[in-house]
Amino acid sequence: MAVGVFDLLHAGHLHYLEQARGLGDHLAVVIAHDETVRERKHEPVTNQDLRKRMVEGLKPVDEVLIGNPPGVPIFDILPKVKPDIIALGYDQEHAEERIKLKLAEFGWGHVTVTRVEGLTEDLDGTRKIIARILELAASTKNGDDE
Repeated sequence: MAVGVFDLLHAGHLHYLEQARGLGDHLAVVIAHDETVRERKHEPVTNQDLRKRMVEGLKPVDEVLIGNPPGVPIFDILPKVKPDIIALGYDQEHAEERIKLKLAEFGWGHVTVTRVEGLTEDLDGTRKIIARILELAASTKNGDDE
């Protein structure tokens, strides 16, 4: 199982999902619910249904679910997915040990939690891509591209 927002799908996402898929024989991906993204990160650029559709189109992915909205425990999705492994992206701000403790608390202690490697590319994250777009837009606005 892999989890994430997957807003502005990019090479870093594909790399993460390729590595996650390599850990097992079936990859289920949980896309963050729009309200969860708003509460924890930012206003999503693309809505959860479009993000789900985009991730479904990626070769390493077998199944995509939309995560629980705020107020519903995140671990409630586990019976639907039944993961053996949860793959975390290199830059996801999840504490592996805290996740392992919560999994054990909810009866999922057999699930392995592992962090995959990131890309070495400069534009391997949504925030980096947005910053680069803004930089390019500013230089164009100031006439720096001439």
